[in-house]
Amino acid sequence: MLKTKCLHPGILNVLSKCGHGDKILIADGNYPVDSNTNKNVEKVYLNLTHGIPLVTDVLKVLNKTIAIEKLEVMIPGDDTKPSIFDDFKNIVSSVDCLEELGRFEFYEACKEENIKLAIATGEQRIYANVLLTVGVA
Repeated sequence: MLKTKCLHPGILNVLSKCGHGDKILIADGNYPVDSNTNKNVEKVYLNLTHGIPLVTDVLKVLNKTIAIEKLEVMIPGDDTKPSIFDDFKNIVSSVDCLEELGRFEFYEACKEENIKLAIATGEQRIYANVLLTVGVA
């Protein structure tokens, strides 16, 4: 029996293959996972219904499963900071700051070959997407 926080076999399979510098996308319910990720990324659709699960739920589990070196977020074009960004920093206290990317810059980052996993959630808050960089255990 596993003692890790993550029990999803598909996610665990991909995480076991990730190395330092590989990335994982946790996407909100509005993110176009099919069209804005690379063709080789493993896609996991956890979006059961509106609001289940939340991006922060998935982030909490992954934070207890892998080392996270960096967080990248998609920022609105109007210089506002979505409140979920504070949640991200509180959950992953090992990172000092969030790297902010514009919408289209974030989309391009999610198409890179080092994105190994994309997890779709039921998150309804906008700009609640986060790219995790796998750190050294």
